Amino acid sequence: MEDGSNTARLSDQTVVVVGGSAGIGLETARYARAAAAELNVQHTEIVDADDPDALLRLFGNISAPIDHVMVTAGSPHYGPPLDMAPEDARRGFAGHLMLALNVVRCATAKMRPLGSITFMGGTGGRRPRPGFSIVSTATMALPTLIANLAIEVSPVRINLIAAGFVDTPLSARLLGSDLERRREELRATNLIRRVVIPSDVAALAIHLMTNDALTGATFDIDGGQQLVT
Repeated sequence: MEDGSNTARLSDQTVVVVGGSAGIGLETARYARAAAAELNVQHTEIVDADDPDALLRLFGNISAPIDHVMVTAGSPHYGPPLDMAPEDARRGFAGHLMLALNVVRCATAKMRPLGSITFMGGTGGRRPRPGFSIVSTATMALPTLIANLAIEVSPVRINLIAAGFVDTPLSARLLGSDLERRREELRATNLIRRVVIPSDVAALAIHLMTNDALTGATFDIDGGQQLVT
């Protein structure tokens, strides 16, 4: 549920959402009043988030000082690692880490002190299982990178949201015909007895933007999924 007092604190601030075309990124943009035409967006741009030069151009085109950045771009790499093409495996291992490093490199010079950069990660890769070698490694490495980057760029704040299953278009694409089965499973087993949705994650993202005591940390949001799996 949206916290009006928090979103009000973002008025007259510049919020950049990288990956805000759907799901969590779009919902965060709605909450922040900062992306999509119906929300008086200042600027939209199609960018390959994996291209450092494209990111540099994106942030270079923003004239106002930046207050907050939310990054939801990127997707996990699942599959048997020994059967994966070496280049695909390399992207799987390094993709999220390099995206985080490149965004921080491009954004921080234009950010106000105590502004924030929030990244999206996950919790699903924490438990080893077949086909999860690459996503598990990236999942475990990202919080360490975030904590260290927070030290490097202080007083700009860096945080990570680690989500379990969230009912987004990406989840639908990954699960296909198994989507409804997964929803029902989570409704029955999650401690909150429902599926986590994008607005749940967006509310947490807004809190991380507005609470300037938070930096260098990873915040789980999964409805208690890890506790019952």
